[in-house]
Formats: sequence, structure tokens, C-alpha cells
Amino acid sequence: MTSNTPQPVTFKPSGPLSGEISVPGDKSISHRALILSALAVGKSRISGLLEGEDVLATAAALRAMGARIEKKDDIWTVYGVGVGGLMQPGNALDMGNSGTSTRLLMGLIASHGISATFVGDASLSKRPMGRVIDPLSEMGADIQARETSDHKSCLPLTVRGLCPAIPIEYRLPVASAQVKSAILLAGLNTPGITRIIEPVLTRDHSETMLKGFGADISVETDADGCRIISLTGETELQPQKIKVPGDPSSAAFMVVAALIVPGSDIIIENVGINPTRAGLFGILQQMGGDIRFLKKRTVGGEPVADIHAKHSSLSGIDVPADIAPSMIDEFPILFVAAALASGETTTRGLHELRVKESDRLSQMAKGLEALGVKLTEKDDGLLIEGSGGKPLSEGKARPAIETALDHRIAMSFAVAAMVTKSGLTIDDVTPVQTSFPGFQDLMMTLAS
Repeated sequence: MTSNTPQPVTFKPSGPLSGEISVPGDKSISHRALILSALAVGKSRISGLLEGEDVLATAAALRAMGARIEKKDDIWTVYGVGVGGLMQPGNALDMGNSGTSTRLLMGLIASHGISATFVGDASLSKRPMGRVIDPLSEMGADIQARETSDHKSCLPLTVRGLCPAIPIEYRLPVASAQVKSAILLAGLNTPGITRIIEPVLTRDHSETMLKGFGADISVETDADGCRIISLTGETELQPQKIKVPGDPSSAAFMVVAALIVPGSDIIIENVGINPTRAGLFGILQQMGGDIRFLKKRTVGGEPVADIHAKHSSLSGIDVPADIAPSMIDEFPILFVAAALASGETTTRGLHELRVKESDRLSQMAKGLEALGVKLTEKDDGLLIEGSGGKPLSEGKARPAIETALDHRIAMSFAVAAMVTKSGLTIDDVTPVQTSFPGFQDLMMTLAS
């Protein structure tokens, strides 16, 4: 897990970026590949798995519940216990900083006759879990969480599963792939049909992968445009060979760096471009970003391409609120691109960013203002006045950019440092290991 000792780093301005690189495997797909492999009957093999701390937390929890998971060279082998075959863990499950691990595994345990206590680091322990607790409680799970002074249900929490659980029909009140996936995982070991109504499309890796493992799942669209996801429980899953594509959320940092650093021209190989994840790239193209998708192909049911990005003169735009679910993790780095664009960029509908690893709207606003960026922070977004490509400089005096233990805040300002006059210091880069091990070395490779 991430060290408790902060590691400040000063990032310097950069010359042109160039070269062909690969980014680590997709975090969302890696979590789901491990979990479904652990529920299959037999041996699954996974290549390209992200070996960040979040995914390793998922692997450790699955081992604690009876799955055998091994790594040799670049291949992870998972010997599944079958749907319904999870064992009682002997100790609390330490999720580190991983909200995805926590919410998905809560769903997994909810329909098994076992109980588990979830703990996490200081950042994760502040994140609300009520949106997952509500539907899982309807399915019969008994969930006891720590209640905060502002009435949020947070870690540590204990899930006592019910077997057999109760199938439900649940309309998602907020766009959340984690809530959707938690319900689907609970539904795997629940008799009957578990049905989810999704008014706003979110990342669909769970549905795609469940189908690939042989689950009885269907997706339809009703007259109102809502997706209706129906899963018949107690179906035996078949082991698979999975190749995890590069994470578009990680590639986003390199793409934006290439767009804003003069003279840059890079290619990022084998990146997932699932439409439910690739909203940022379309927005950057609308801003004038020179981004091209080469060698488009399908790998394991997921669309993949090589991304070619070159330095571009960006213009501010009004970002539609309805695109937020397809790029919710990429808004911090979009804010950096907006800070270098000409004119205003406005974003809205981003209440979800208040309850991520940090309050990402507040943290990005503070950091950008420290670099002299003119902006207005609103309840649900930022309005940013770009520099027109001029280097960012020190604004309000601050000893270092505060990351609030948030990996995406840290990486966003590492990219911003490339277009400052004298560089900037980030208070702690250790959280980057949760999602993007090797981030600094890869950035140096492009800059060399």
C-alpha cells in the first residue's frame, strides 16, 4: 500500500515530447478481470493487468476469500472458486485508497453467506458508501458503517451477506458504474433476475466482461432511452483468457502533455477507446487538439487503438454536462488543458468530483490559482480563463501544490509543471502508485 510518508517532488518545465510509449493496463478492466476470474470455475489467464496498488488490493482481498492468484512473468493466473464459493476472510480487508475495490467487493460479498470488514487509508475512509449500501441492503445484506458528523456512511464498515439474496429492480439515482457493478456482482449469486435501470450511460466494462464469462445477461433500451440491464443469477462462469488494454485515464495525461507542450508529437500504443470512457479525447478534439486514432481494432470485446497526439493551439469551449460520465476521472487533466487554451472553458454537472479521492473541484481550483490561472469555482464545475498558450506562473504564494492524497491531482499538476516558467513542487507523489506505477519515468522518457 501507499507509504504514509509524503514524498514531495519538484517538476520542471519540459522541451518537446516525442516517442512511442505504452501506458499501464486499464484499472477498471483489471479489477473486473480479477473478480470474475475468481468466480469462474477453473483457470483464467490475464495479461496486461495493471499492477497498481488499487488492483493489488483487489487481488489480496480475493486471495483472502479463497481464490488462488499467481503471477509469472507478465501473466496472472487465477484459479476461481465458482459463484457462491467465496470463503470467510480471516481478517479485515484493507482496501488502501481504492474506492473501486471497496464498492465492487461489497457487492460480491452481499449475496454470499460470509461477512467482511473493509478498512482503508485516510482518504478512502472519508468517501461516502451510502449509494452502494442502499441497493445491497435491499438485496438483504446487513451493512454497518461508520457514520460521520454530516451523516455519511464511511469506512470502516462490515458487510454480512445474505444467501440466498433477494433479486431487485433498481433505478440508479446517480450515474455510477461502481454502484451498477456492485449490484451485478451481488446478482451473480442471487436466484432470479436482478434488473438495473440506468438513465445515464456509464462505463460498460462489467456488462461486456460478464457476457464474455458466460453470464446470462441482457441489455435493452426502453422508450425513455434508459438502459435496462437484466442478469439471471446462479449461472456458472467459464474461465477466460483476458488481455487488458492500456488505460485511457492514464493515457489522458500524456495526451494533454503533448497538446500543451510546444513541438510535441507522441504515439501511445494499445489504448482502450471504449465510448463510455473516451469522452475526454472528443472534448480535446473539439478544443482544437490534434488527436488521431490509429490501427483501430477490437481486443476481448473492447475497442482499442494507438493514439497519436501533437502540440495544438487549444480554444476554450462549453463542455456539455451529459458527457461527464464518460470522462469523470479525466476532468482534473482537462482543467490543465483549459488553463492553456485561448478563451473560457466552462464545465458543469460535476457534483461527483466532490466525493472522489478528494474534492477534485476544490483541489484543482486551489492549485491552478496558485499558478496564476483565472477561474471561478461553482458548486458543480469550474469556469477557467485560459492563458492562450502562455506559460503558467506563480500566483498566490504557496509552499507546494496540495494533492490531498489524490493520484489524479498529483499527475495533473505534474503535467502542468511542464508549461510553467520555473517548475512547481507537488506535496506528495506517493498516491500515483495506486493507478499509474512508473508515471514519472514514462514522462521523462517522452521528454528526453
